[in-house]
Amino acid sequence: MQKTQDYKYVGKRVPRIDARDKATGRTVYPTDRYFKDMLWAKVLRSEYAHAKILKLNVDKARKLSGVEAVLTYRDVPGHNGFGIIEPNWPVLCEDRVRFRGDAVALVAAQDEETAEKAISLIEVEYEPLPVIDTSEEALKSDAPQIHKNGNIMYTNEMAKGDVKKGFAESDIVLDETYSTQFQEHAYLETEGGVAVYDEKEGIITVWCGDQYAFLDQLQIARALNLDPEKIRVIGSPVGGAFGGKYEINVQIHLALLTYCTKKPVRLHWTREESVVTGEKRHAMRSTFKIGAKKDGQLVAIDVNLVSNNGAYGGISPAVLGVAMECFSGPYKYGHSHIKGLSIYTNNAMGGSFRGFGAPQVTFGIEQQIDSLAKHLNMDPIQFRLLNAVEKGDTSALGYKLQGSTGVKEALQAAQKTGIWQRREEIKEKLNSRSPFEQYGVGIAAAIGPIGMGGRLPDYANVVIELGEKGKVILRTGAIEIGQGNLTAYAQILAEGLEYDIHKIEVINGDTILTPDSGPVIASRSIVVVGNAILNAVQQIKHQIIKIASARLNISEDELEYKEGKVASRIVPDQYITLERLSYFTLSEGKPLKVKGHSNMSQAAVSSRLAQAKMMLIHKCYTYTVGIALVGVNTRTGKVDVIKFVTLPDIGRAINIAGAEGQCEGAVVQAQGYTLFEEVIVKDGKFLNRNFSTYIIPTSMDVPEHETVMVEKPYKDGPFGAKGLGEPPFSPVAPAIANAIHDAVGIRLTELPITPEKVWRALKMRRRF
Repeated sequence: MQKTQDYKYVGKRVPRIDARDKATGRTVYPTDRYFKDMLWAKVLRSEYAHAKILKLNVDKARKLSGVEAVLTYRDVPGHNGFGIIEPNWPVLCEDRVRFRGDAVALVAAQDEETAEKAISLIEVEYEPLPVIDTSEEALKSDAPQIHKNGNIMYTNEMAKGDVKKGFAESDIVLDETYSTQFQEHAYLETEGGVAVYDEKEGIITVWCGDQYAFLDQLQIARALNLDPEKIRVIGSPVGGAFGGKYEINVQIHLALLTYCTKKPVRLHWTREESVVTGEKRHAMRSTFKIGAKKDGQLVAIDVNLVSNNGAYGGISPAVLGVAMECFSGPYKYGHSHIKGLSIYTNNAMGGSFRGFGAPQVTFGIEQQIDSLAKHLNMDPIQFRLLNAVEKGDTSALGYKLQGSTGVKEALQAAQKTGIWQRREEIKEKLNSRSPFEQYGVGIAAAIGPIGMGGRLPDYANVVIELGEKGKVILRTGAIEIGQGNLTAYAQILAEGLEYDIHKIEVINGDTILTPDSGPVIASRSIVVVGNAILNAVQQIKHQIIKIASARLNISEDELEYKEGKVASRIVPDQYITLERLSYFTLSEGKPLKVKGHSNMSQAAVSSRLAQAKMMLIHKCYTYTVGIALVGVNTRTGKVDVIKFVTLPDIGRAINIAGAEGQCEGAVVQAQGYTLFEEVIVKDGKFLNRNFSTYIIPTSMDVPEHETVMVEKPYKDGPFGAKGLGEPPFSPVAPAIANAIHDAVGIRLTELPITPEKVWRALKMRRRF
């Protein structure tokens, strides 16, 4: 493995290839598209969180001048449902609504005002049903049943050893319950897009914000009862996603309306509609019980998870599966037990969100680990190092860790940071400024799965072709959702092909123009798409030498490819450049094109784990350590994050600037999750539906941030790289919570940690 400094592009601060267009406003997002004679679409959503539909009358709306279509469930020609794992979320509700975001009817009209007027004319008679807000309510024996099969969507239970024996052998046992809330994705571009129907070709084209165009294509085709080849989805670029655009949002509605009207149709959710209807980070309740020896060795862990996944299935079982995989943190235990439940409610819809179940359990486990260290009078990093996993260790679920495992290296790097080494000095200096401000430093470590995991297909296909004047074109179905993957792909291609990155063009996210590269989720894209690119590079190099051999009349064995040209090893002056070679291949009508493929390396597990539904065991993990410096106002309870240090076990950074950006963005987003953000739903009603009441961090809240790359190359990753999009999120909340405890001695177990909660905890502490 080469050192980073030996590379020309990998591990360098390469400017984003899409930066100029985005900065100057030339980038066309899905909701920027307009067509001649385009119709405006609106969705009639439920008035109730839970109700029967007794009558639905759309006659008045259809008669309104300017209205081109009003559609109900009767107009869905195929399967009236969607969902990545459990397709039970109705395209349009037939006889029942289960949350406020449920769609009852669609309207397409000549202008937006007419569409809104038509929506208001639709008459729906409901019979309200009891509303279930929480998982606790849903689990009661007399609770109303949201679905025919009950309120428990998915459950699983795994064990290793004997936790009762483990706790009996422990010198200290701590238990605590933690609660985390629904979080809104809050992307700049809400869900939306445009669809066009080409009657001559019979092709529906949908431009939309999504994370996997090929899955959208299949779900649209299933709902419209069409051949998937008749559906074209163009999903890139996207104005923010974070997991929330992995599931269907506007795609089926757009396709259905353009198919029925034969005209272009635009549908763009308002912010309030996005908050009510769009997917959220799952709210979870987790109870941790952990036992340890006096010397600090962890012995046993027992955890119960209950996840509130809202009204429909979607991807919730997989989210709970990842939470169950990450419940133990990056630590070793002799005995373990985990039970998880995924529950239907009439609350917000749970879905994919950065971290995918890991942040919820990390909030609990890392506070428990800190508490144990304090009870044992041990340094929190030394306690973690004593118990941290290494490659070859057995996880809490009973499988051997087979990939790169750099949590110890990340913890050791954390020990060397100035904020940690000088923490007492820093706190003393800051505390002296005001009697009402107390400062603390907290640390947390987290495990972040990379890839789909388990038995799920986890592959990528790419195409590399030689274009005019030596341009190299990369085609990938992977969608750019703002994270900078296109630049990293170009770097991997330029490095592998030894070619000028400025001569590389990346085309992506189009079901016709690009091959299926899998979804842009699970921090998988750099690894699996990067490996597919390198696979294609090896093939195209071979083809280049073969073509050059015929042109130069020199045997292939005598030729070598290097830095964009093929030359004779014996007579170096005899060579041909890629630019010249492209002229011949194109002029002869024989364009040079190769297809690269890769599969994500999978973990070898026992048959018990392999057969456990939705236990998405991974081979590759990115371990991240976070250190927070916070200030707590003891009069108001307000918490300020002063500085945060992120130390990701990244394998190898492809783009240093991009990696730093991912860490910085994760910290700010997780800071909002920790201190401000909560989607509040009471009796099925969303109480904070816009940014005046749903509070997210602003530029004034952003802390000083430092990223320390911990590079321990992963042999199965391109140039040693691992994924980084999600893992830096997970340690932020517990690091802040641990810092608050360090500052004022209170332990907060419920997110978000608002000033009111801090103030009440401080008041309670003063009583005793």
